[in-house]
Amino acid sequence: MPAPLCVALIGYGVAGSAFHAPFIATIPDFRLTAIVTGSHERRTRALRDHPGVSLLESADEIWAGPDEFDLVVVAAPNKAHVPLGLAALAAGLPVVVDKPLATSAAEGRTLVDAARERGLMLTVFHNRRWDGDFLTVRRLLAEEALGRVLRFESRFECWRPEIAHGWRDQPDAGGGLLLDLGSHLVDQAIQLFGPAQAVYAELELRRPGAEVDDDDFVALEHAEGVRSHLWMSAVSGQKGPRFRVLGDRAAYKKHGLDVQEQALRAGRSPTEPGWGEEPRELWGRLGAGEELREVPTEPGSYGAFYEGVARSLREDSPPPVDPLEAIAALEVLEAARSSSQERKVVQLAQ
Repeated sequence: MPAPLCVALIGYGVAGSAFHAPFIATIPDFRLTAIVTGSHERRTRALRDHPGVSLLESADEIWAGPDEFDLVVVAAPNKAHVPLGLAALAAGLPVVVDKPLATSAAEGRTLVDAARERGLMLTVFHNRRWDGDFLTVRRLLAEEALGRVLRFESRFECWRPEIAHGWRDQPDAGGGLLLDLGSHLVDQAIQLFGPAQAVYAELELRRPGAEVDDDDFVALEHAEGVRSHLWMSAVSGQKGPRFRVLGDRAAYKKHGLDVQEQALRAGRSPTEPGWGEEPRELWGRLGAGEELREVPTEPGSYGAFYEGVARSLREDSPPPVDPLEAIAALEVLEAARSSSQERKVVQLAQ
């Protein structure tokens, strides 16, 4: 077996510690070689989680010795994605960027252009493509179990009435739910139903002292006629269904979140037996009227993303997420912001 690919992980907050490091550290193709964080608490936690990893104070230490690494993973705040990604590419290193790829489509294109010019892999961690419930919806569509789809409803909602005052609540850091959860929701909708041709949005600042959007609704009209209704909120005292997909023969409704996130935040390892499997009581239901049946949820697998990264680096195959698809989602998010500001439907160029 070839030697593992050495990975430098930039950032050890929730994204770095819970969503990236566990897979980098457990997939045989990789070795988590270095973690960049200036926080004493996070450095202590990183050494506890990954004994023997090198701790770096600054990403500049990576660029000073790029030959020691085969891949850079950027899990820093949103505003840092583009400058860190460009620096990694300039150092001759392939890059995984946590979503969103950038805070604007134009900035995202600078990353794509830089990667193309240098012949280096660039991909985006749209891990929600490997949520079990999303994979289930995708399977039901492939089986034509709902007939012709009329409307797709998707939500990420929670009850956090108090502002946490982290970078996600700061406009200068690229915060707000539209860029955060909206990146996932729009990406999933486009993956299922193709490009959006029209966007309508309502972006609100609900909580006292809020500086960024925390209660959003985005409606998409897809080129093939399906309409997607997407919600993201920090002020939902009661959550709606995660998915409700309405077809002309049947509907699928599913509550609850993919089980992987809770397991990762609890410190569980993706190598555990039954990883990503959802208990039966959380399964969604398919049918119409009173004729409903349970639908087993597909096992979720965020590790499939990093397995795809390994194949791309070793075999020169396409990356698991095409960054151009991430830019298409950013264009929709920008149209949503314009729609909310101008109170009108925004048409997208086809």
